[in-house]
Amino acid sequence: MVLVASIHVEPGWLLPDVELKDIDGKQVKLTDQMGKNGLLVAFTCNHCPYALAIWPRLIRHTAAFRQKGVNTVAINPNIHPDYPEDSIPAMKDKIVEWGVDFPYLADETQQAAHAFDAQCTPDLYLFDKDGKLYYHGRMDDYWKDEANVTQQELALAVDAMLAGQPTPQPQHPAIGCSIKWFDQMAG
Repeated sequence: MVLVASIHVEPGWLLPDVELKDIDGKQVKLTDQMGKNGLLVAFTCNHCPYALAIWPRLIRHTAAFRQKGVNTVAINPNIHPDYPEDSIPAMKDKIVEWGVDFPYLADETQQAAHAFDAQCTPDLYLFDKDGKLYYHGRMDDYWKDEANVTQQELALAVDAMLAGQPTPQPQHPAIGCSIKWFDQMAG
């Protein structure tokens, strides 16, 4: 496991127009997942301790965001034979185990991860209703133990976006396990 941080991405860039497969093999276009007020895109996986720590929060926040017109899509960029715990069958199991009620998509070619310049799991991107990036950063100020969280940065960003406020600053990078890039696994 290599700890990395997300990289800074300028607010305002447009939601990449990529298609991925859901766990049943059906093509899903990201732009079609937009809620009436926005879309949260979460690059995540099943094995990274950083991603595992925030999955319960992501699921809970997603329910609240959905009521505010902001949909969520999770994307797993680590579909690789060296990581069977991130395989599509394992994703299916986790959806049931965790009660995930939003799309959890497989980025089998890593095209989405590259299009977003995603670096780690988790890596969170919040887009406004026009598909423009509003927030890119961590979920909150303490990934490891929710009991120690003092600042709900993602939830505050959603509320600020819906209120028409400027993008929150600073936007602290997400930290997590590096994405398991195919080109770094060859040889």
